[in-house]
Amino acid sequence: MRSAPTYMPLHSLPKLEMWGGVECTVNRVGDRYFDQIARTCHMSHLDDLDRFADLGLKALRVPVLWEHVQPERGAAPNWNWTDQALERLRHRGVRPIVGLLHHGFGPHWIDARAPEFAEQLADYARMVAERYPWIDAYTPTNEPLTTARFSGLYGHWYPHARDSATFARLFVAQLSATARAMREIRRVNSAAQLIQTEDLGKVESTPALASQRDFENERRWLTWDVLGGRVTRTHACWEYLCEGGSDVERELLALADAPCAPNVIGINHYVTSERYLDERVERYSLSEIGGNGREVYADIAQVEVPSVQRVGISGLLHETWERYHLPIAVTECHIGCTREEQMRWLHEVWQATTRARAGGIDVRAVTSWALLGSHDWNSLVTRETDYYEPGVFDVRGPVPRPTAIAAMVRALATEGRFHHPVLATPGWWNRGRSPFATHLGARTPAPPILIVEDGNGHGRELAKVCDLRGLEHAVIDRDDLDAGSGSELGHALDRHRPWAVIDAAADPDLLAEECERRGLLLVSYSPHAPDANATLDMLLDDSCRQVDSPEESAAVA
Repeated sequence: MRSAPTYMPLHSLPKLEMWGGVECTVNRVGDRYFDQIARTCHMSHLDDLDRFADLGLKALRVPVLWEHVQPERGAAPNWNWTDQALERLRHRGVRPIVGLLHHGFGPHWIDARAPEFAEQLADYARMVAERYPWIDAYTPTNEPLTTARFSGLYGHWYPHARDSATFARLFVAQLSATARAMREIRRVNSAAQLIQTEDLGKVESTPALASQRDFENERRWLTWDVLGGRVTRTHACWEYLCEGGSDVERELLALADAPCAPNVIGINHYVTSERYLDERVERYSLSEIGGNGREVYADIAQVEVPSVQRVGISGLLHETWERYHLPIAVTECHIGCTREEQMRWLHEVWQATTRARAGGIDVRAVTSWALLGSHDWNSLVTRETDYYEPGVFDVRGPVPRPTAIAAMVRALATEGRFHHPVLATPGWWNRGRSPFATHLGARTPAPPILIVEDGNGHGRELAKVCDLRGLEHAVIDRDDLDAGSGSELGHALDRHRPWAVIDAAADPDLLAEECERRGLLLVSYSPHAPDANATLDMLLDDSCRQVDSPEESAAVA
C-alpha cells in the first residue's frame, strides 16, 4: 500500500530556478544523422554561453555528446569545444548539467543492441568525469523511453523497428548504461547527481480502449521506475519488458537489486504529450491510426479533443510527487508556435510550478528549452525541410537575436515574475480549438493592438492574422479621422487603450507623436515590410526587449 505523500513547507524549499538548454538531438534515420547543434552552429559560437548566462540562468543542460567527442573508433577524444564551453560556464557561475546522449545511441561504431553498449557508455562517462571532476550534475541519456519508442516501437528512427522486443532491448540498454555511467562518474565525484529526464504526459481513451489506456499510463513512468529499482516481477510492465529476452530480464533484476534512483526527476512536457485513444478510426486520417496488435485505434493529442480535460503540467507535477517524493524539475519547457503562444506556455508552466511549490511539492526549476530554437521537429526529425522554430534566440541571422522570450526568461530568472498584455489571453490549448482557428468563440478581454489603416486593406489583412493568432486587436480607419488633428488620433488611442500600435496607413508622423506622448510602441506595416506574421513577431520582441549589446542591436537593424 502506497504511503500518503508528504509535503514540504514552502520556506524550506530553495528558490525556484530558471534553467536553460540547447536542443541537441542527434538522431539517425536510415544511414543519415540529424544533428541539431550543427543546424544552429552552437559549437562555433562560444559567445552563445555569455548570452545564456546574461539571462540569469542558474543551470544549463550542456551537450557533451559522445558522437561529438569521440566520433571515430580508437581516435583520441576531441575536447576542444567542451573544455572552452564548460570553463566559460564555470567562470560565469552557471551550473552545467552534462548530457552524454540525446536521442542518439552514440557514434556510428556503437550498436546499442550489443551487450557491451552499457560498459562502452560507462567508459565514456568516466572519461568525462575525470576531465571535469568539478561537474556534479549529469543526464547520461535523455528521454530513454521516448528514444526507444521512436526507434524500436514506431519505426521513426534507426533501427526503425516496430516490435515490443526491440523496444524493450533498446530501452533497458539505455537504463543499464545510465546506471553504469553514474557508477563510474561517482567514482570520480561521489556527490554527482543524476537528473533523469523523460517526456511525461497522460493517456485518455474511449471506454473500449480502457485496457490500453491503463497500460500506457503505467508505461509512462518506466524510466524512473526502472532506475529506482521498482520494476520487479510484480510490476505491471514486467512481462511486457521481458519480451526483450533473457538479457533484458537479467538487467532489470540487476537494477532492482542495485537501483540508481534519480536525484531529480526531470519532466519534459509538451502540448502533445497527453494523448487520446479512439477506436472510431473513420473519424481520423491514416497517419493517426495505429494499434497494439489486437485493436486498431487512432492516437491523437488530447488537446484536439474538446470534451477531454487535460491534466496539464500542474496535475503531472502532483502525480509525480505522489509517486516518487523526490525533487522535480521541468527540464524542457517549449512549444513550437507563434511568439505570444510561446510566452503563454512558459507563463503557464512557471505559474503551475509556483503553485505546486506553494502546496509543498519540491519543484526546483523550470528549464527554458531550445534556447537557440530547433529544426524539423514538425516531422519528428525524420526529414530535413528547413522548418525552424525560434526559441529564446532566433539564429536566422549573423548574430542570434533575442526574442520576446529572452526578456521573459530574464525576468523570471531574476524577479520570479513577468507581465505582458498578451498573457491575459489563454493559450490556444486552453481555448478548446486548434491553433489555426483561435478567432472562433469568445476570448478573455485583454489590452489590444491598435491597427491604423487608410482603406488600402493592409490593416484588415493584418487583423485577420491577429485573429488566427489569438491577439486582441482593434482597427481604426485613418480616413475616418481628421488627418491633421492630433486630438482625434489621441482620442482614438485613449478610447482603445492599446499596448501597441501598428501603422498600416504609411503616414506615421502625427501618429508617432501621439504614441510617443503616451509611451506606446509603434511599428509600421506595408506591402514592402516583412509579412504580417513577421511584423507581429517583431512587435512582440520589441515590446519585451531590454538593453541589448551593440552587436545584437545591429543584427536587429
